[in-house]
Amino acid sequence: MGHREDLLEGAKRCLLAKGFLGTTARDVVKESGTNLASIGYHYGSKDALLAQAYVALIAEVGDAFEGGGNVEGTEPGSLERFEQVWSNIVATMQGPGSVWRLSMEVLAVGDRLPEVRAHLAVAQREAGRGLVPLLMGGREEDVSDESADTLGMFYVTLMTGLIAQWTFDPDSAPGGPQLTEGLRRVIEAAGRG
Repeated sequence: MGHREDLLEGAKRCLLAKGFLGTTARDVVKESGTNLASIGYHYGSKDALLAQAYVALIAEVGDAFEGGGNVEGTEPGSLERFEQVWSNIVATMQGPGSVWRLSMEVLAVGDRLPEVRAHLAVAQREAGRGLVPLLMGGREEDVSDESADTLGMFYVTLMTGLIAQWTFDPDSAPGGPQLTEGLRRVIEAAGRG
C-alpha cells in the first residue's frame, strides 16, 4: 500500500474514533505512518482527505444494504423489497460506533467544515443514484439525473431522518416494517385522492 491508501485507511480509523472535528492532520499521520506533506500532495487538504474517508466508510457500509443478497428474492419496486432494504439499512445503524453518527456531526457543525460539506453534497446525489436500483431494480449507471434528483433524493431524505432517529433515540426509532407500513398508508391515502 502506498501513502495515498495508507492516509485513507488512517483517516477512516481516526474518523470512527474521533469524528471530523476531533481528528487532526497529525492524528491521521500518526495512524497512517506517513507524513504531513503526504496529505497535501495526495488529497489537497486534511478536510478533503476526511471527506473521501467518510465516503469510503459509507461505501463499505452500503454493501450491507443488500443484506448478503437477501433482496434478490423480492420484486423490484415492491413493498416487500422496500421493507427488506430498509431493514438492512437499519441493521447498519444499530451497532455501537456506527459510521452514521459522522453524518449527524456534519449536519450539526457543517458550517465549520465547508470543504467536507462540499464533497459530501456531491456524494449525497450519488448515494441517491445508488439507492434507486437497490430499491427499484436496474443498474446504477442507467439511473437518469432526473430519477437521482427525485426518487434518489426521496430515499436520501428518508435515510437522513432515519439516521437522526437512530442516533438520538434508538429505542423508538422505526425499522423496516414500520417504514413500510407508513409508506403503505401514504399510498392508500394518495389512491383515494
